[in-house]
Amino acid sequence: MPEAKPGDTVKVDYTGRLNDGRVFDSTLGREPLQFTIGSHEVIPGFEEAVIGMQPGDTKTVTIPWDQAYGPHYDEAVMVVDRSEFPEGLNPEVGDHLELTDPEGDVLLVTVTDANAETVTLDANHPLAGQDLTFDIKLDEISDSKIL
Repeated sequence: MPEAKPGDTVKVDYTGRLNDGRVFDSTLGREPLQFTIGSHEVIPGFEEAVIGMQPGDTKTVTIPWDQAYGPHYDEAVMVVDRSEFPEGLNPEVGDHLELTDPEGDVLLVTVTDANAETVTLDANHPLAGQDLTFDIKLDEISDSKIL
């Protein structure tokens, strides 16, 4: 039976959990995730975990933060006066906003704290700095593609 290798397009079902056991994402009730191994469509540790699996195989892996979404950078967290926001915009904790920097680049941020005077914005990925555990089931390997 074939084993998944770089260049293969695979379909997997998965459930991702944080260290405290909370599920942050899952394909349950959805279509399986399809990606090509080596194309950097998913985090590096997830790709690595699928290599060598055969259709029908299942495994549980813990992916360290440096093979997932990287470190959490304190300098990517900023506190902004509410007066800096456009009139009528009332950011609340959990909101996702797009900011444009002076060069015109778009920055995605999450509101992590808000009070009457200030709003705290975090430009880190929400899972940055965290080890992630995945239950993975390889459903299918498609024809290999050249990367």
